[in-house]
Amino acid sequence: MILDIDGELLRRLTGDDLKDIGVASLGHRKKLLEAIAAMDAAPAASTPTPVAATPGPAPERRQLTVMFGDLVGSTALSAPLDPEDMREVIRAYQNAVAGEISRFEGHVAKFMGDGVLAYFGWPRAHEDEAERAVRAGLAVTHAISRLRTPAAKNLQARIGIATGLVVVGDLVGEGAAQEQTVVGDTPNLAARLQGAAEPGTVIIADATRHLLGDLFVLRALGPQTFKGIREPAPAFAVLAERALESRFAARQAGGVAPIVGRDQELALLIERWRQAKSGEGQVVLLSGEAGIGKSRITEALVDAAAGEPHFLLRYQCSPDHADSALYPVIQQLAHAAGFAGDDSPDRRLERLAALLARATDDVGEAAPLMATLMGLDGTSRYGAPTLMPEQRRSRTLAVVIDQLAGLASRKPVLWVIEDAHWIDATSLELIELALDRAQGTSALMLITARPTFVAPFGSHPVVTRLALNRLGRAATQSIVARITRGKRLPEPLFNEIAARTDGVPLFVEEMTKAVIESGVLREEADAYHLDGPLSALRGSRLGDRSRRRTGRQCLGRRRAAGPERAGGNKEWSRAR
Repeated sequence: MILDIDGELLRRLTGDDLKDIGVASLGHRKKLLEAIAAMDAAPAASTPTPVAATPGPAPERRQLTVMFGDLVGSTALSAPLDPEDMREVIRAYQNAVAGEISRFEGHVAKFMGDGVLAYFGWPRAHEDEAERAVRAGLAVTHAISRLRTPAAKNLQARIGIATGLVVVGDLVGEGAAQEQTVVGDTPNLAARLQGAAEPGTVIIADATRHLLGDLFVLRALGPQTFKGIREPAPAFAVLAERALESRFAARQAGGVAPIVGRDQELALLIERWRQAKSGEGQVVLLSGEAGIGKSRITEALVDAAAGEPHFLLRYQCSPDHADSALYPVIQQLAHAAGFAGDDSPDRRLERLAALLARATDDVGEAAPLMATLMGLDGTSRYGAPTLMPEQRRSRTLAVVIDQLAGLASRKPVLWVIEDAHWIDATSLELIELALDRAQGTSALMLITARPTFVAPFGSHPVVTRLALNRLGRAATQSIVARITRGKRLPEPLFNEIAARTDGVPLFVEEMTKAVIESGVLREEADAYHLDGPLSALRGSRLGDRSRRRTGRQCLGRRRAAGPERAGGNKEWSRAR
């Protein structure tokens, strides 16, 4: 009888039916009926509930810097090694590469055995992707050179970097193999450059070089012919990072553009400089969003002061060293002292002592402290240090301020602290300590920062706050006219540029260049004319060039620019 009960009939059984087929126990009958009821509540196995696919982000066109890297001679390395040992070598290599790329906020897209593909500019965008990629490439080659095989053989990596327009975000593959691809010539060029690189070197494409300005020491390799690339591609080997006082100046390889629409702000800075020269120390906190012109107006003040005796001190804060105590101070001292790459330690100590002597007749206390700050061993010259770490920290800050005051007693000092939104905690403390001394000296302290920077000294009576607002239509028109060499753009097109760039000078420049280079304008004697509807220029095309330097989308939403200020580290940190 039981064999005649199918799934449909089973759901209609009652307690009496169970009794009829021989289930005598009341407890068993109840359990069976509960189980049958549970079957009714559950969905049938043969009719699974469809799960709606979650749509991923839509593919987008954007400027991307792509890095390809590989481990040199991995095949030869694996021959004498046990597979387990080779596995550990590859793991150490991949961990070192991923760590350096992540440190510069790049994205490791894929490991292919001993090869790596990384993106700078996606999924997270910054305003200096090419710079980050090259720094990461140098860091990778250095980190890999410190690794060794079980046979005590040093490893080497080689890197290729290219920048260009791509479409990113298409999903390919299935399951665990699914990934988001980048489509365009840029990854192919980066891979070819990597193949042409010597062991332990970084090679970059021409487009990447243009974005770097003079930030790095490069060696031109000439046009290279690569398989799959139609035209010979210029390539450049990156030799080292250049020691520079100003990031802005380093990027102006083609010369600094005229300042536009900042007459009142520049006049205020020049007035504060005049007051400082007369012995009334001044501090100006110049704030504004990325691309608004903080660095440009700073350069205008530097130029205005160039014709008169003074000392110029530039502290350049860096997003890559926001955790490095007194990094801007160390860089400024190294540049001012004229440290060369091939200097011996003794030669550097001599250069440092000569620099300190400009501010004081007695460098006895300052020299050993500054030598330690600069990472120089001055024991043979100055004796072993006797101060405890916290004492040395306090005295070092005091010596730096004494040096500033000493310089100001000889000639007026223009002290520029750039990009304070990236400042380390110890340098910020130095500024706070210097404020009271600044009031009675011939010094102007000019601090530039983005609006995200919270200045703990902002309410100090000696501080003047100056916010740079966006430019008006007339100033925007002046920038456009300079780029077009005085030729008029069609009025609807100019209106589009003005609306999309929101009066941010850098965006105006980049978008105007993008329009001129787009190929849809017809150039005549005194004007440009559209060869098609304005809609042909809208969309991603206008924004691609603008995102090149800023890492932002000018034609839509804007991304948060740059990391926030981080605290210092080790013994130089001050709890806040």
